Amino acid sequence: MKKTQVQNAKGEVRIIAGLWRGRKLPVLNAEGLRPTGDRVKETLFNWLMPYIHDAQCLDGFAGSGSLGFEALSRQAKNVIFLESDRVVANRLKKNLQMLKCSAEQAEVFNQNCLDFLSLPQNQARFDVVFLDPPFHFDLAQRAIELLAGNNWLRPNALIYVETERDKMLVTPKNWTLLKEKNAGMVSYRLYRN
Repeated sequence: MKKTQVQNAKGEVRIIAGLWRGRKLPVLNAEGLRPTGDRVKETLFNWLMPYIHDAQCLDGFAGSGSLGFEALSRQAKNVIFLESDRVVANRLKKNLQMLKCSAEQAEVFNQNCLDFLSLPQNQARFDVVFLDPPFHFDLAQRAIELLAGNNWLRPNALIYVETERDKMLVTPKNWTLLKEKNAGMVSYRLYRN
């Protein structure tokens, strides 16, 4: 996969509910960066409403950080943001500083999600995981396998997966598909571990 090219032009993502409702955060325009749209994000967080408060979350392919920031705004206990592009990861850190988030609330790791998830865990860490990788590289499937195989998920953890439309995924036998929708060229699903 080629390195993300970051351009000088900037965009923004909007936090749609919670503590920072209506707040707009700057994001860099980068190749492959595709922030989750407000309509999809609103649907997802309606699904997650009973579960997000005090949840320990992973934003696996953070990019703009749209999903992780929304989780924090809705009072998730903490979010780990993984972003492989250094410049984009630095923008995430600046946005967390703007929101006055502590290190206990959120951390950004300039690391590839698959490398991070390849390390087996002695104790499961996450209640909610967001997987919204760049399309057409089969990254979602590989991340699912690593999440399940390396003990990252707490019992009843929720896993959100966003892929190109009609992408078939193979999930572990102990995962249940709770919700599934399409919006334009995007398919999004919520699973329970």
